[in-house]
Amino acid sequence: MTEDKDTKKQITGHVKWFDPSKGFGFVVADDGGPDILLHANVLRNFGQSSVADQAGIQIVVQETDRGIQTTEILRIDPPQSDVDVTEDGFESFADLDSDELEPARVKWFDKAKGFGFANVFGSADDVFIHVEVLRRSGLADLQSGEAICIRVEDGDRGSMATHVLPWDASFEGG
Repeated sequence: MTEDKDTKKQITGHVKWFDPSKGFGFVVADDGGPDILLHANVLRNFGQSSVADQAGIQIVVQETDRGIQTTEILRIDPPQSDVDVTEDGFESFADLDSDELEPARVKWFDKAKGFGFANVFGSADDVFIHVEVLRRSGLADLQSGEAICIRVEDGDRGSMATHVLPWDASFEGG
């Protein structure tokens, strides 16, 4: 990118990696070039605390003395996957638009274990969240107490989230 440092440019690419505990990650542009810094503050401004590796992303970038950095996120698309069934045998994501979004709060989520639980507002019942659901939803991790929107399906073992979205998705119609 050879533009003036104050010039911003729109880029489409994918997330190379993002580590919520470090507070940053990198994006690779579809048309090549150096890695682009993605800071956690920019991700939070978009309404998310994490993003899955390999998620598609459309961003605005600016060249700085430290390299190219993301200044704004315009869109995030979940990574492509060939998996149709989660490790627990749940059918996954048949029709993401069929159920209504429900506001929920993360009870706990352990990325290393690969699952966690949330509670839909107004209900004490736990809703299971599998790490594959997060990844397919374009997220990498959840924090305890984080407000989210989920689509819930009742299965043989109880309620399970079939899709997880940032909290503000409920205001955009999901």
